[in-house]
Amino acid sequence: MHTLLASLLILLALAAPAHAAPCGGDFNAFLATIGREAEAQGVSRRVVDAAFAGVAEDAAVLAFDRRQRGTFQKSFEQYAATRVSAGRVSRGKQLLQRHAALLGRIERQYGVPPELLVAIWGLESDFGSGDMGSRPVVRTLATLAHDCRRTELFQRELIAALKIVQRGDLPLRDMVGAFAGELGQTQFLPSSYLKYGVDYDGNGHVDLRHSVPDVLASTANLLRTNGWQAGAPFTEGTANFEVMREWNRAVVYRKTMALFAARLAAR
Repeated sequence: MHTLLASLLILLALAAPAHAAPCGGDFNAFLATIGREAEAQGVSRRVVDAAFAGVAEDAAVLAFDRRQRGTFQKSFEQYAATRVSAGRVSRGKQLLQRHAALLGRIERQYGVPPELLVAIWGLESDFGSGDMGSRPVVRTLATLAHDCRRTELFQRELIAALKIVQRGDLPLRDMVGAFAGELGQTQFLPSSYLKYGVDYDGNGHVDLRHSVPDVLASTANLLRTNGWQAGAPFTEGTANFEVMREWNRAVVYRKTMALFAARLAAR
């Protein structure tokens, strides 16, 4: 979890709105200000009212945020051993076969190899069968936005979450995620959901919680948009390994992605 949060904190902070709502103070007044800003950006009053109805600060989110330390305290060998298990590799190979046609089409369009996409999918949510988070995203992001430590960043993410609902991609009941508001089977922050999300199943919605085609194509689109070189290696020291910084800045995590992909590709 928290992959894209780790990747985008700095970039989002630099791209924060120039006139952020004042953090701290009365929570409901803060939400009212955010609601007006969301409306100015095209979110309907109906969506704002529905999203903010009954929302209160989440003490557990603040506690989790404050006790976080560096995610990757272990060595690469220690970390990879816990994430790239024989069972997970076996399951990943089964999914490579099951979705071969889909993954092949995505590779032709975006240039990202199937084994890397399946590795990311496995690491982030155990191929959609694991924990994608169960916290209401609007409540989580409103809590973090109201906190003054990174208010501009999370105000941006909160408004992006409202835009996902406004766009009709996910209903409010499906806007649930992890402790920093990450959504879906490969854990996109809301701003990345809007920027990189692809309606690959053609149903008119970008659904990164339920649609495998949307999940895999959107993940490939993020990498391609940030400079992925089709057909080139992606191990440590390569240009593609640097592109993978846009997924996660930690070298240990990116090396684990590459290791998992290599094991999936092995006969």
